[in-house]
Amino acid sequence: MTPKRPWDGIISETDIELYRAAGFGKPLALGKRPALLVIDVQYRTVSASPKPIREAIKEYPTSCGEVGWRAVRSIEKLIEAFRRNALPLLYPCVAPKGSHDSGGFAAKVPGVLSIPARGYDFVDEIAPHKADIVLPKAHASAFFGTVLASHLVHLGVDSLVLAGCTTSGCVRATAVDACQLTYPVLIPEECVYDRSTVSHAVNLFDLASKYADVLPLADAISLIDMKGTR
Repeated sequence: MTPKRPWDGIISETDIELYRAAGFGKPLALGKRPALLVIDVQYRTVSASPKPIREAIKEYPTSCGEVGWRAVRSIEKLIEAFRRNALPLLYPCVAPKGSHDSGGFAAKVPGVLSIPARGYDFVDEIAPHKADIVLPKAHASAFFGTVLASHLVHLGVDSLVLAGCTTSGCVRATAVDACQLTYPVLIPEECVYDRSTVSHAVNLFDLASKYADVLPLADAISLIDMKGTR
């Protein structure tokens, strides 16, 4: 039996077959030294504790609610795999917003300008260690306006694993930029999240078709354990 994919029941079988017939979705090969990017796993995206999204957005309008907390549990396991294999971890994160950040995305979602300071803290369960690299960013892609590419070159990174949020926003933008820089990208499907079930599923399908490998977490960890220097 074919394993269930996140987009099953949302992307039509006709569309899936069309993409397959056109040759989309060929597998990539994770490199010898992958790095993990933990993208925007801050309280502003999950709220202070697990709760339904309608409650969570009363605290932080940018919260994805309890789906974010489910992903946090999976991201913990992914981080553990990278640490035990001595592979690099980097934390692209949303920088605090001020009045000078008005316009652009903030014009569409003005609530981003009024997030309390606590919202920008990393979720405790996945917070970076001293040796990890933290990269504040002002835009969706972890590459845009940051020194991420320089860090990857310095660390000898040849491929990327992405976790965090949102699937349709910062994860997608980072995956597209990584692909344009010829980095193979792997996305463990349980480790990314979005406020919209449909947007999450559609974007995972599109990413898997064009820009990345999208795999179950267990399969991703098996690949990572093969790359490490335990």
